[in-house]
Parts: sequence; structure tokens; C-alpha cells
Amino acid sequence: MRSSCGWSARSSPCEGDISSTNVDRPGLPGVSAPELDIPEELSRRSLRTRLLLLAGLILAVVAIVTLLPGLGSLRTRLSHASAGWLVLGVGLKVLSGLGYIAVFRMVFCRRMTWRVSSEIGMSELGANALFPTGGAGGLALGAWALKRGGMPASEIARRTVAFFLLTSVANVVGVILIGIGLATGLLHGERNLLLTIIPAAIATAAIAGAVLAGRTAEGLRDRLERLDDEASPRRTTVALKSLVAIADGVNEALELLREGNAWLLAGIIAYLIFDMLIVWATFRAFGSAPPLGVIFMAYLIGELGGLIPVPGGIGGIDAGLVGTFVLYNVSITSAASAVLAYRAIALWVPAVLGSGAFLLLRRTLRREAAAIAICAPQTEMEVIGIGRVVIGG
Repeated sequence: MRSSCGWSARSSPCEGDISSTNVDRPGLPGVSAPELDIPEELSRRSLRTRLLLLAGLILAVVAIVTLLPGLGSLRTRLSHASAGWLVLGVGLKVLSGLGYIAVFRMVFCRRMTWRVSSEIGMSELGANALFPTGGAGGLALGAWALKRGGMPASEIARRTVAFFLLTSVANVVGVILIGIGLATGLLHGERNLLLTIIPAAIATAAIAGAVLAGRTAEGLRDRLERLDDEASPRRTTVALKSLVAIADGVNEALELLREGNAWLLAGIIAYLIFDMLIVWATFRAFGSAPPLGVIFMAYLIGELGGLIPVPGGIGGIDAGLVGTFVLYNVSITSAASAVLAYRAIALWVPAVLGSGAFLLLRRTLRREAAAIAICAPQTEMEVIGIGRVVIGG
């Protein structure tokens, strides 16, 4: 099994006792000066623009709810919110973020300190609230930080695919289990097969497709080597390299799951469950809540609206969640009020905490390059009881 840490010393544990390192960022091989600069999309000006855009979109939603005729019942419901339930929702979002940080550390580098892992992970969550398309902004930020530490692009790509799959696997498995539970009556709520078994079947097919994709890794790698020898067109080579990274990432994710690491599994579950429970808390803030099975199923399907390329998924996720809840026989007023409160929490808690974490991360990268360079393959390190060892890829 390929370890996510990759020690080359035979008896070195994955999370060995490390006393020191002589690694310094400027001397890392294979990292050019431009790659160490902050990407334009992560500059202060760009982040400030994104924050202003996010605030503008939220103000537009508030204006629509406040001024548009025919939304009186929604306005009345929102004005009677229970602050205690909303505060609970904020706490649940923080716990969900801690789960994300745990998965990040277990996938990318278990030698990295929890402090640095938290700075990168929380910065990613903040970027996810500001950048469009299903968390791609956050992953790009993490990739930049790891590249500054000297981790090769191929290694980052493989682990990024694995990370994306691992943070999504609970969603897919959840659709299967909850769909079957609702259809069979084990869970209270909707029993319509179109809203229970069909989504479960699609999720099962997605898992099977991912496993099959992983099995193509060796064949794709051999083909890529032949293309390199034949000096093939750059576009073809890039496309094949992307497919190899995806296939390798699938295999990496499967190996990590088979490892059964408690931190990884707990992080995967916490990241999803606590976020879904925010929706339950916001329903309770305005009155009664639908059965948990319905909340979870509607959440898992409705969140697909986040793939629409707008900052924070505003509009896409909101419409997807409200529409899905209506399909599950939840009143549109109840669904809209709960979803609006959930989205406010889901956007602003990561945005605020992530902004602070990003400032700390930039300071860490300036002053403590070795804190992330510790994860770069082929880095020499001193391991107590063993001596100098080289971290393999």
C-alpha cells in the first residue's frame, strides 16, 4: 500500500518522532520563484473583490426577501427566528470545519503540525465560500501552499483527487443508505421510489465508476510513457496526465479508506454530518423540522447546485435545496427560511474564520518555510532513534 506519508526508512512509522529539519524553502528542488508567489486570484485585491461581491450578492438576496411582494409569510417567519438554534448552527459549522482539517492532514501530510494543517484547511474553506465551482478555489489555495513547501505537482494532483473523493464519499454513501432507508420504511419520511431508490442507484453507479477508473491507472501510465517517447502533441500529453492523476487519486483514496485510520474516518463523517445538522438546526430555529432522513436526503441532492459557477454557490445551492425540500413535501416557506439561514451560516463562518487563517498562513509561509517543506518528498530529516532519513515520494 502506498503510504500518504511515504517514508523510505524501513522501520519509520508514518507519524514518526521528528526532532529537526535542515530544509529551507529557497533550496527546494523543482520549485521556481514564480511558483512561490501568491497567485493573482489569492492576492489581497482579488480576495477583497470576492468578499465585496459576496456581500453584494447577499444584500441582493436580503433586498429581494424584504421588498418583493408576496413574500410576507417568509418575512414573518424570518423575523421570529430563535437565536439559540442559530448559534448552535454556527457551532456545528465550526465542528464541520474541524472534520475538513482532519481529512486534509491525513491525506496530504501527517507530519505537518495541526496548527499549520488548520491554517491551510480553514483557508481552503474560506476560499470555498468566495470562489465558484464546488470547492475548486479552496483546493487551488491548498495546492499553492503545498507547492511552496516543495511538494511536486504530480504528488499534489494525486492527493488532491484523493482528498476530493474522500470528502465526497460520505455524501454518496449517505444517498445510498438514506435512500434505501426511506424506501423500505426504516427511516420516517418520503417513500416515493423516484426520490429514494433512483438516487441511491445513481450513487451506487458513481462508486462503481470511480473504482473502475482507478483500475485504469497502470494502462494510462504506460500509454503516457509511450507518448513521451514519441514526442506527442502537448494537448494530448496534458489530457493523459490528467487522467493518470485522476486514476492514481482514486487508488490513493481507496488505499486510505482500507487503512481504516480513525482520524481520517472521523473527519470524513464529521465534515458531512455536522454540516447537514446545521440545516436541521435552522429548521428548528423557525419552528418544527422535517424528519432527519428527509433533511439529509434533500441536503445531499440539493447541494449539487453548488456546481453552478458563482461565488459560494449563491443561487444554485439555495434553489437546489429549496426545490428538493419542496419535492419531499416540505412547505416552500419553511424550506426557504431554513435554507436562507443555513446558507448565511455556511458562507460567513468559513469566510470570516478562513480570512483570519489565511493571514496566519501567509505569515507561516514567510517565517517557517520548513513547516510545510516537511511534507516534500526526498526531504532529509532527523528521526530520533534512526538518524538522517529521506522522505520518499
